Amino acid sequence: MKFLSQLISGISLGSIYSLIALGYTMVYGIAKMLNFAHGDVIMIGAFVVYTACVTGGLSPVLGVLLAIVACTILGVVIERLAYKPLRSAASLAVLITAIGVSYFLQNMALLVFGSDTKQFSSVVSLEPVVLADGNLTITGETIVTIVVSLIIMVALYLFVNRSKPGKAMLAVSEDKGAAQLMGINVNGMIALTFAIGSALAAIAGALLCSAYPALSPYTGAMPGIKAFVAAVFGGIGSIPGAMVGGILLGIIENLSKGYISSQLSDAIVFAVLILVLLIRPTGIMGKKINEKV
Repeated sequence: MKFLSQLISGISLGSIYSLIALGYTMVYGIAKMLNFAHGDVIMIGAFVVYTACVTGGLSPVLGVLLAIVACTILGVVIERLAYKPLRSAASLAVLITAIGVSYFLQNMALLVFGSDTKQFSSVVSLEPVVLADGNLTITGETIVTIVVSLIIMVALYLFVNRSKPGKAMLAVSEDKGAAQLMGINVNGMIALTFAIGSALAAIAGALLCSAYPALSPYTGAMPGIKAFVAAVFGGIGSIPGAMVGGILLGIIENLSKGYISSQLSDAIVFAVLILVLLIRPTGIMGKKINEKV
């Protein structure tokens, strides 16, 4: 039962990584940039939920909805102020800017909320499920996290591939110039991508802090890095790849903690990533892109 318990916990953790990775993979897939401030948007979303529920006395559902709105606006503002002016700049300039935005959000949180770690109350009220004559307990947070992540992944996949705005986003991903000539608002599509990714970050922040109830200005840093690893692992730019990569990453991390060493679990995760990229450089579900010379 220990293995099954570790496996379920790994899937739950991996589902959170998947939600965060979806933001990375969408922004890279559409705008061809890496938003390393994405992990800190998770932290801001969790603080909005904490403030709304603890200070404002709102219900967890309203707190999460408020966080989604706040993070969506924040994502669009970040894109407009920090990334839009660098649309034609070198990728290194965009990367440095993303790191700068990340530190700005962390320090802003330090000033507003302080450096002490807050005790986060779970937004999930579902009772745990006990199986196998009491030998296996699945928490409500685990069930909700897995179900919500699957629903969001399917909905996002259908939105991108079936809806008119989603097809416009795919056109921008293929060729911004040609998409603009066809009448597509390229800037609007990129802003929409940031908005969706940031909204998912708010949900991920609420679920992450519900499962691991500690909140500080640095809460989103490591999950953000691991989610980026998950996006690369699954094939950055692929929505199903982000989901698969996140779940596999969570399982590997949890099994490493349970059976090898909790101190070496992060090293094992990155070692597996290196191994996968040596065998398949585009990731598990990534597509090889042939460049014309």
